Amino acid sequence: MSPRREPHPVTGELFASPVPPGRGWPGDPATARTPVARDADDVTRLAGSARSLEVLNARISVCRACPRLVEWRERVATSGRRASFADQPYWGRPGPGFGDPEAEVLIVGLAPAANGTNRTGRLFTGDRSGDWLYAALHRAGYANQPESWAAGDGLRLDGIRIAAAVRCAPPDNKPSTDEKATCAPWLDRDLQLAEPRLRSMLALGSIGWDAALGAARRLGWTVPRPKPRFGHGVEATLTTAAGADVRLLGSYHVSQQNTFTGRLTEAMLDEVIARL
Repeated sequence: MSPRREPHPVTGELFASPVPPGRGWPGDPATARTPVARDADDVTRLAGSARSLEVLNARISVCRACPRLVEWRERVATSGRRASFADQPYWGRPGPGFGDPEAEVLIVGLAPAANGTNRTGRLFTGDRSGDWLYAALHRAGYANQPESWAAGDGLRLDGIRIAAAVRCAPPDNKPSTDEKATCAPWLDRDLQLAEPRLRSMLALGSIGWDAALGAARRLGWTVPRPKPRFGHGVEATLTTAAGADVRLLGSYHVSQQNTFTGRLTEAMLDEVIARL
């Protein structure tokens, strides 16, 4: 029996869930021939040999290196959907980077949301966290529109790009230590490819902060010692192997836990983004 297919909310094209690579999903960077990482060694090899962000994003988007995360993201995509999205196809794959490939600013988030990126295929898209982040980026002039509700909705970023510490939706939004370590080479290569033009980074939450610092160390960048502690508005200066300074700023994550309680306000987020 062929898998059930549902219409994409923008294009109306029918897709199975999870979405096979190279079938026309808006923004899908992969093809049916994109090599698939199936363990940590594969991730290291395929990340390190990616010659461009386009190739890197394609390889990220088909990764199957963490069995627990693969099982979870695909179970949500088929039988664990939120009721309000039950009639939509779910991406059900890792979230590739999104934004301007020539960006001088990089945002590092935590991980995709089960009914956000895992459904839409684009980071911070289709959930309340994305509503906050993209509205702020629009106010700052980085985004052409304040909404990000589905891949193919017309959103564009200028001068900024978004990546994540972990690329698959984890159960309870908590990736394990091993899963973070397995995924790390994708972010390492992301920073390495961005390094010639990168001037600043925004880490969302302590996991994004630690991931950015860890990637910088592995690339041979100079990181202040003792390790800079995460906090909202905290800033640290990293120095690349070529001697260029990159400013790392911290912000509380745009999760509902922070935005609904007032721990993070629009004004606080806008102030940090303005410093980028």
